[in-house]
Amino acid sequence: MAATSSKTEDQPAAAAGGLRKPVFVKVDNLKPGTNGHTLVVKVLSSKTVLQRGKSVSPHLRNTNIAECLVGDETACILFTARNDQVDVMKPGTTVILRNAKIDMFKGTMRLAVDKWGRIEVTQPAEFDVKEDNNLSLIEYELVNVVDEE
Repeated sequence: MAATSSKTEDQPAAAAGGLRKPVFVKVDNLKPGTNGHTLVVKVLSSKTVLQRGKSVSPHLRNTNIAECLVGDETACILFTARNDQVDVMKPGTTVILRNAKIDMFKGTMRLAVDKWGRIEVTQPAEFDVKEDNNLSLIEYELVNVVDEE
């Protein structure tokens, strides 16, 4: 009996749960307003942009936000790390971002993982990050399209 139960535990969750296999995308394929991305990126830098919580006021929830420059061999982009994510997103770390989305901040793209996604530390990647193609430096303008009749 023990042998059969361990066999089912060895099966990947995707096969057991019927989930579809993730399709990995490259950073240069990311577009404004899209989500559900799975990608492997290296963390190049991390800078805390907001830190508030119990140390400032006992009534505030702890909030820790860092902007991390992440990328792969095609491009790089700023990733907004929140709370526990900040500890994972250390420079030099290679991570898999699952179900990541693109947020717009002041007309530029930011990559983020909310409660529906996951960040996993993985083996160090073999690629060198293409730092001269930073997607967060491209400014987008919201254009309202009106049908003229």
